[in-house]
Amino acid sequence: MPPLAKSLSARLLVLTIAFVMLGEVLIYVPSVSRYRLVYLEERLAAAHEATLALEASPDGMITTELEQKLLAHARVRSIALRMPTASYLMLGEPPAIDAAFDLRDETAYELIREAFITLGQTRNRVLRVIGSARIDPQILVDITLDEAPMRTEMFDYSGRILILSIVLSLMTAALVFLSLQWLMVRPMRRITASLVSFREAPEDASKDVPATGRSDEIGVAQRELAELQRGLRAALRQRAHLAALGAAVGKINHDLRNILSTAALVSDRLADSDDPEVRQQTPALMAAIDRAIALCVATLQFSRAGGPELKRERVELAALVDDVGGAMTQAEEGGVAWRNDVAADFTLTADREQLFRVLFNLGQNAVEALNGAGEVRVSASRDRRSAVIEVADTGPGLAPKAEEHLFEPFAGSTREGGTGLGLPIAREIMRAHGGEIRLVKSGGGGSIFRLEFPAD
Repeated sequence: MPPLAKSLSARLLVLTIAFVMLGEVLIYVPSVSRYRLVYLEERLAAAHEATLALEASPDGMITTELEQKLLAHARVRSIALRMPTASYLMLGEPPAIDAAFDLRDETAYELIREAFITLGQTRNRVLRVIGSARIDPQILVDITLDEAPMRTEMFDYSGRILILSIVLSLMTAALVFLSLQWLMVRPMRRITASLVSFREAPEDASKDVPATGRSDEIGVAQRELAELQRGLRAALRQRAHLAALGAAVGKINHDLRNILSTAALVSDRLADSDDPEVRQQTPALMAAIDRAIALCVATLQFSRAGGPELKRERVELAALVDDVGGAMTQAEEGGVAWRNDVAADFTLTADREQLFRVLFNLGQNAVEALNGAGEVRVSASRDRRSAVIEVADTGPGLAPKAEEHLFEPFAGSTREGGTGLGLPIAREIMRAHGGEIRLVKSGGGGSIFRLEFPAD
């Protein structure tokens, strides 16, 4: 397992903090500009209130000491009030100004830009600010003030926002971290540990990922992984079975072929016997010996690693189907009709011998399923994407057990003495050609197998 610093949990924690901080930055930009606007509006309101003392005096005059107190209370340098009646009130002497702002015409972009200009200043500027009075929008308040106190408050506000952002990001990150740790990281660690254990000891079923009742994606992943582990374990057992079989067949193949060759020589001599009954039975004995040799060779080839070596050529399919039908001695003896519906000019690129094996295998299975009466029909068609061969029979269909394990070695045969290698070998040959073999139909009307080849 990775160290904590490189784990999924640590990355999620860092990303959560980063995203929360990014969100706080996006919130801070308009909020600090809003803080500046509110500060200036409060100065305008305070300035307007300060002029009320000037309006209340009998002669419109106040002492210099009172004037300074009013300006200090409003935190401005000067105040000018323009009434709708064109009258004009003034407190203090306007100083030289460095920048002027009319809050009536400010846009959001200008407010944000001016807020950051204020934060970036290193000297105290004198600002002139114009805005409408709160109690009467027709009254214009014109003030001058120092920028330094406002900048100081904006920095204080920014510091509070920063602290709040850090606290919120840590709290959010902690909550998200704990939630993800419970919902995702811990199940993913179990899945990862199960994968590592499976790699180290695939035969140990106790290391499988535990069952779960979750209905989300992680639950689906756990169930699929458990199913995959079971399937792989079964495949490994089957591979071990095949490896053992290959080793055993490789050791006995030589001796068995010698024994069968001796039996074949004896059969040849029996064919020259003067006894008519012996001569009549000899072909069946020789055919059985040939089938035994072919079965031994096929079992050995299937147990070896890798697919069959192909010798591709242009094959006239109708002639090949006729050859397969001619080799079906069991069909001829049992009265099963072999019907070739392939067009005479139908050709495809394939290994002729390997394709013969596939068709012979399917035909042999069909003849055995018909049990002495019925028909086996071979047809072919072509479209832009593939060439298709169909082998159909009029038998009772496949048994449920055979259909469930159709292409599994040693599992798909229901015939006594069958190895269950015929269809797996056929699939291996078809996939070596880049094609596929499928069971299209199985039932009371018979079975149909389809061979699909890629288009030439």
